[in-house]
Amino acid sequence: MAMVIEADVAVIGAGMAGVSVAYELAGEHTVVLLEQESQPAYHTTGRSAAMFLESYGGPEVRALTAASRPLFDSAGSLLSPRPLLWVAPEEQMDRLATLAAAQPELRRLDPAEAAAHCSALRTDWVAGALLEENASEIDVLGLHQFYLGGARRRGTTVLVGAAVRAGRHDGSRWLLDTAAGPVAAAAVVNAAGAWADVVAVALGVPPLGMTPLRRTAAVARTGRVDRAWPLVADVGETFYFRPEGAGVLVSPADETPSEPCDARPDDLDVALAVERVNEATDLGLRSVRTAWAGLRTFAPDRKPVTGPDPAAPGLWWLAGQGGYGIQIGPALGRMAAAAVTGGAVPEALSVARFR
Repeated sequence: MAMVIEADVAVIGAGMAGVSVAYELAGEHTVVLLEQESQPAYHTTGRSAAMFLESYGGPEVRALTAASRPLFDSAGSLLSPRPLLWVAPEEQMDRLATLAAAQPELRRLDPAEAAAHCSALRTDWVAGALLEENASEIDVLGLHQFYLGGARRRGTTVLVGAAVRAGRHDGSRWLLDTAAGPVAAAAVVNAAGAWADVVAVALGVPPLGMTPLRRTAAVARTGRVDRAWPLVADVGETFYFRPEGAGVLVSPADETPSEPCDARPDDLDVALAVERVNEATDLGLRSVRTAWAGLRTFAPDRKPVTGPDPAAPGLWWLAGQGGYGIQIGPALGRMAAAAVTGGAVPEALSVARFR
């Protein structure tokens, strides 16, 4: 009979959500981190081209982003400055005005000023723009390793190839049947990303209606790129691009519903990204060097879900981060750990909750 691994908390999922909450819990509590794949961060976290954008998302996301900033600043060189340029053709100017009214800290630019920041933009396409000067690229794997390595140093047991097949609460603790052997824990944190509802069903708990959405990205070849260009995104969220080495990273900002899976890029989505970027610029992109896809998972109201499940004692959710999971990961990990242990949740972090 396999030996039962016992812990105070079992965290399911070793993407950014799972490693951040494991790090915050470890030290004062015994933690086991369960990952179904053969390595952590295999899916969405490992494929993210994340940015730290304080103008991105709704009020809750923006508050969590701001609350995450101190961790990024204290953890070392995880952020590299790259401004965000929101651009709008004439038909999107009403959206640009709405964004400008909601976030007056963004600087308004005319077409010529926008082109001064990114010389590839066509001034006959851009009708207006907004600039977030303090945006940054995130070293995603660096942040993930900060948490994963820190959790291990604090005593966390990390098990890969440990898909949760079933689980039940015996009145005092959770008993989990995993592919790596049985696990017993007083509390379980469901941080399984696109698989969060699958895990819930395995635990005999009603799913929350999480929807994984595929996002495609590619690096296109170009003979003309300036590493100082900002991230450029249209305010209607139909494309974005930024420098990536000697090429340009492009995306059609797609949100294609998907089953939880090892996401693969669709050739039509890649072609659409290239077409839309070519329409707004004079880059003349023709060929693609590499392409990939990841799943961004949302709750029905598109807000993060963090907190106890009222139908299941000792079960906590940390899911539904959508496309914001990297930039809000530090705040959500800290908030979730405080909730699991009964600690006080800082007011700045109280904007996400279980519904």
